[in-house]
Amino acid sequence: MGSEQVLDITREGLKVALLLSGPMLLFGLVTGVVISIFQAVTQISESTLAIVPKMLAILIAFVIFAPWMLDTITHFTTQVFESIPSVIR
Repeated sequence: MGSEQVLDITREGLKVALLLSGPMLLFGLVTGVVISIFQAVTQISESTLAIVPKMLAILIAFVIFAPWMLDTITHFTTQVFESIPSVIR
């Protein structure tokens, strides 16, 4: 196994990890900004007001993007398993 193949697999794995985490992180970020603005305007400093909506937004993002995420990780895993014979040589 050459270092070039290891780097290719690692690069593709990192790309897949970023793609899979992106939608949930984006939903959490947008929700956090909206809640922070709401807290600043109303001067409410309740910590659960910041955490619970973020968790719900991330859960909603997971439900929405789960089929795409499953397809992406399945495709990556299939590619890795199919490349095993060429890596062993």
